[in-house]
Amino acid sequence: MIKIYHNPRCQKSREGLHILEQSGKEFEVIKYLEDVPSKEELRKVLDCLGITPEMLVRKNEAIWKENYRGKLLSQEEILDAMILHPKLIERPIVVNGGKAVIGRPPKLVEDIL
Repeated sequence: MIKIYHNPRCQKSREGLHILEQSGKEFEVIKYLEDVPSKEELRKVLDCLGITPEMLVRKNEAIWKENYRGKLLSQEEILDAMILHPKLIERPIVVNGGKAVIGRPPKLVEDIL
């Protein structure tokens, strides 16, 4: 089943969700700020995306700038930071089977359908 890691307050995430709704396909919405993914779930998403944890971080967030920027962090520490502060996770992320995209721009969501 298709999954979207969604933040309702984010315009790009809302646009990605709209694309999924228009597709007519079944999908699951995961509001990741409320239902924080586990470290293992994040690893699976990263595998589907084919990227490192650091590439999934929203580096312009104040939380990142104040607590993590400029520090030498392991991949595990970056995963821990995203779990502790899920706001740091890029959005939206759409997973379909073994593939995933970050919907920035939202039009990329179409590529995975």
